[in-house]
Amino acid sequence: MPLVRVDMPAGRSPEVRAALGDAIQQALHDALGVPLAERFQVIAEHPPGGLVVDPGYLGIARSAEAVIVQVTLNRGRDAASKRHFHATLADALQAATGMRREDLVVSLVEAGPEDWSFGNGDAQLA
Repeated sequence: MPLVRVDMPAGRSPEVRAALGDAIQQALHDALGVPLAERFQVIAEHPPGGLVVDPGYLGIARSAEAVIVQVTLNRGRDAASKRHFHATLADALQAATGMRREDLVVSLVEAGPEDWSFGNGDAQLA
């Protein structure tokens, strides 16, 4: 039940936004074993100047169409699994939307079971 936040420049069609969300969920499933039905996503578009992504950090040439994907998920996955997810996600987004691999910035944020509430003010996983 990861929580996914996607931040991107405004202007993509509803179909592209849906394909992006579907591809992210499929990559979570394929690389990290997240059930397809456990989907929690926030997809936000930003006006010009509302999303700042360094166009050349670490020597990677990013365009003005760069997208940030932040995934909050339970602690415990090893570095190899996380690297596999990064590559799987880049491939999936490129295939589903034509997005350049260089335009994907990913942040994984780990949380413990006590950090989640899925309603009623309860920490159901703790």
